[in-house]
Amino acid sequence: MAFDGITVAAMVAELKNTIKDGRVNKIAQPEKDALLLTIKAAGGQYRLFMSANASLPLIYLDDENRQSPQTAPAFCMLMRKYVQNAKIVDITQPGLERVIRISLSGYNEMGDERVLSLVCEIMGKHSNIILLDENDRVIDSIKRVSAMVSSVREVLPGKDYFIPDSGRKADPLSADEGNFLAAYVSGKTNDSVENALSAAYQGISRQAAGEILLRAGVDGRTDVAGLYKDTESFNKLKASFFEICGMIKAGRFSPCICFENGKAAEYAAYDTAAYADKEFKESISEVLKAYYGLKERDVRTKQRTADLRKIVQTATERCVKKLQIHDSQLKDGDKKDKYRLYGELLSAYAYQIPEGVSEYVADDYNSGEKVKISLDPELSAQANAKKYYDRYAKLKRTFEAALKLKEEGERELEYLTNTAHFLDMVSDENDLRAIREELHEAGYIKKSGEKKNAFRSRPLHYVTEDGFHIYVGKNNHQNDELTFKKADGADWWFHAKKMPGSHVIVKTEGRELPDRVYEQAAALAAYYSKAAEQEKAEVDYVLKKNIKKPNGAAPGFVVYYTNYSMAIKPGIEGLKQLKD
Repeated sequence: MAFDGITVAAMVAELKNTIKDGRVNKIAQPEKDALLLTIKAAGGQYRLFMSANASLPLIYLDDENRQSPQTAPAFCMLMRKYVQNAKIVDITQPGLERVIRISLSGYNEMGDERVLSLVCEIMGKHSNIILLDENDRVIDSIKRVSAMVSSVREVLPGKDYFIPDSGRKADPLSADEGNFLAAYVSGKTNDSVENALSAAYQGISRQAAGEILLRAGVDGRTDVAGLYKDTESFNKLKASFFEICGMIKAGRFSPCICFENGKAAEYAAYDTAAYADKEFKESISEVLKAYYGLKERDVRTKQRTADLRKIVQTATERCVKKLQIHDSQLKDGDKKDKYRLYGELLSAYAYQIPEGVSEYVADDYNSGEKVKISLDPELSAQANAKKYYDRYAKLKRTFEAALKLKEEGERELEYLTNTAHFLDMVSDENDLRAIREELHEAGYIKKSGEKKNAFRSRPLHYVTEDGFHIYVGKNNHQNDELTFKKADGADWWFHAKKMPGSHVIVKTEGRELPDRVYEQAAALAAYYSKAAEQEKAEVDYVLKKNIKKPNGAAPGFVVYYTNYSMAIKPGIEGLKQLKD
């Protein structure tokens, strides 16, 4: 996940094929550190989005318009003054730096033609968008950088523009094969090869270095000195490096999103050998939109679920405290049998106990042991016996109530833990509303005001290579619906053992399940549980006819007494997800 020099090269190639020779029609600043240029070109209208956000700097062609503030910021007004209607005459990248330079031909107030440059620097927290005049002096930037902020380079109106020194890294596109890693061969020989590739050449991220090493079959942990002695490995690495460089020079990009366990894990401007599960796109812009769209969706989902998470967390903490109180009451309840015995012994030996004594030692006719009993000297033996019987009865009532409340509390805690897990699975507004409605029905939140049937959250639906359909619940109500309405008695039910998670149902339709389907369903149940990050998880599976729901149990709560189990690695390999 690196917006490195190779990604920038792919973006430059795409922009040259789309917006070069186009004209800047509209300029907007939807965010304080982002620009949106609408460009009319031969191929149609394009929107170029540039962001200098420190945590997520980006540049790509977007097909969505973005809402802008009613009053345009100062930099946006300046851009409109200098760049409105300007023609894009060139788009370049210096070396393999993470810098895109857009040359714009326009006219000044006197009608004279001038070529300005809009520079987009994708450099993490140092990212910026800078407008330069024809002499490479800064007209202004979206983020002004004074000497107090950076001692390396000021980015202020009137200052000369230059790219910060990247540690004298070499340009890989003009590198000489005879001098491959020369600086490291003669210098930092103890450094690893992976570090050396990133440190020696512009635009080569750790991800790109890993790709080069993987293609060469070289261990990146090998030190440079060791590699240099191994001529065969050194030559393989060199060939792999210049293969990537040749791909960049020729513009042979294959933008793709890489998936791991069904989740977007990485993206690349080339067909990476690091991942088997890849989805190729027509352009790097499409990759960035899709990839960061998924990431942004996850961030937005966490933001939208924050209030429900807080409610569930607060209820969980309250439930845990109640359970601690119930445990304490149950421990006190252990005394009840002692008080019952005291009452029985005092009643049996009442005729032998003198009046006015403060204790009495009786023989326990059950164990044969001596039992010392404290007495109230102002009460008779029978009155003392009644006092102990009363204590016994009170503790018994408390014990029985605490036992019942503990069972209820444990079920509530399981329900809340499951709900917290399902909040992690929320993928859209319908999923969120379904959980909100469920929490309302359970009494944790007030009614939302929405009609109950105004939305529809559906379970996840997968199909195996053998044609077996598998369904995964995304909340407690869906778990109940799948298990007791969707599933038939001959269908198979899977769930992570003693772990919050989804009910997983495999529809058999009268067929025998192959072993691999059992394994795929178990892996799916582990994947959609709190055990998803474990190397292996234990999963219970049983025929649906053996699943029971106790009367009055919370949604999603079931019991079963005969089941099989297997240890499996969580995952969704070999399954195709269907959109119902």
